[in-house]
Amino acid sequence: MPHIVLQFSGEHNATLMHQAVEVIQDLTATVLGKDRPVMAISVQFIADDQWFIGGETLKTLARSAFHLDISITDETNTKAEKSRFVRELYQALAALRPDLHDVSYIHLIDARAAAYGYGGRTQEWRHQQAGVA
Repeated sequence: MPHIVLQFSGEHNATLMHQAVEVIQDLTATVLGKDRPVMAISVQFIADDQWFIGGETLKTLARSAFHLDISITDETNTKAEKSRFVRELYQALAALRPDLHDVSYIHLIDARAAAYGYGGRTQEWRHQQAGVA
């Protein structure tokens, strides 16, 4: 049930947005084992002259960047799965943006099950209802 926020540098680009969302959904499902029906993704575009890396704007650097936050329930993924997700997602988004700056971040946020949920129920509640030991 991840909540995902993707920020891209540059002008709004519907094609890029849809391609990125598809890649993110695919990797979130295949690498992290999350279910598509409960993935929520928002995408924002930030002007190149408002995004700074090392004190320089992306406009000055003639580069692009992204920042992705993904909230997942704590202890539902291994370090190896998270590492693979970061690696493969960066590679996939770099394929969509060949001018991508290395300083593009992916942040997996491990949210405690008792403090995270959707539909008015926490993930801890769902865990207990499923009878998982």
